[in-house]
Amino acid sequence: MAAKTKTPTKKKEPKHLDRDEFDLEEIAYTLTESMKENKVCAYTIYKHDELLEGTVVKMDANTKLIHIKDRYMGIHKIHFLDILKVSDVD
Repeated sequence: MAAKTKTPTKKKEPKHLDRDEFDLEEIAYTLTESMKENKVCAYTIYKHDELLEGTVVKMDANTKLIHIKDRYMGIHKIHFLDILKVSDVD
């Protein structure tokens, strides 16, 4: 019987970045506040080159998707773990 040789596997890039609990809580708090106040914010998103500007219209706890409406009324569904930073728009 021939021995099986193991083929080298490529390391997969992580789907989401690992961050500590404090960062995640801070982002969750900021998202909740911006949704309550209907405030336009700029969102830095993992693996996206440009900032997304808009307002949070819905936060789905089951799917962990954040629904952000941009200035053109388009809805972007972003996974919570993909949001790296939330900042105010000047």
